[in-house]
Amino acid sequence: MKRLLRGFHVIALLFAGAMPAIADDTPLPGDSVYQVDAHVVDQDGRPLAWRQLRGRPTMVSMFYANCHLMCPLIVASGKALQTRLEPRQRDALDFAVISIDPARDTPAALREVAQAHRLDDAHWRLLRPDDADVRTLAAALGIRYRAQPDGTFNHTSVLILLDRDGRIVARSEVTGLQPDPRFVETVRDHLSVPMAAH
Repeated sequence: MKRLLRGFHVIALLFAGAMPAIADDTPLPGDSVYQVDAHVVDQDGRPLAWRQLRGRPTMVSMFYANCHLMCPLIVASGKALQTRLEPRQRDALDFAVISIDPARDTPAALREVAQAHRLDDAHWRLLRPDDADVRTLAAALGIRYRAQPDGTFNHTSVLILLDRDGRIVARSEVTGLQPDPRFVETVRDHLSVPMAAH
């Protein structure tokens, strides 16, 4: 009997290893941005479904790699926000910055941005969505953008805090290197609440 149970245990482990890890398979809330069926590739070329970001509070924004004005400010403001968090809070928060220019923002281009800004791979993902998913993600996040004839984009410059299930907790317009202090307090408060209460 012990040998039979051991055999079932080995089979279960083999099947578990073959299945992708799922952080949470409970139904998503109706107001979750992870309801959007979108696919992205990160700065290391790893493909993932948008809803795979579920499971941890995440700061989200949209940008494009060739931007030399507002997009670097978005990243810098996110990094500045990180420094204003306690170590435990900092470890609990992920960042996902989504490209609005997937034609040019290859994983290699996104990797260059990550290296130029010295982003921590453990917490920062730069994401290239499928062409068809850019507008859908922007709409879900309330971000507007418009391509210009010179190859630049006009776009909303904002940091958006999502809870672990993808519900928008707060948003803050990026106007400079430093994040809005009230927004920082909101982020701190959210990260201080035990995960089970989110």
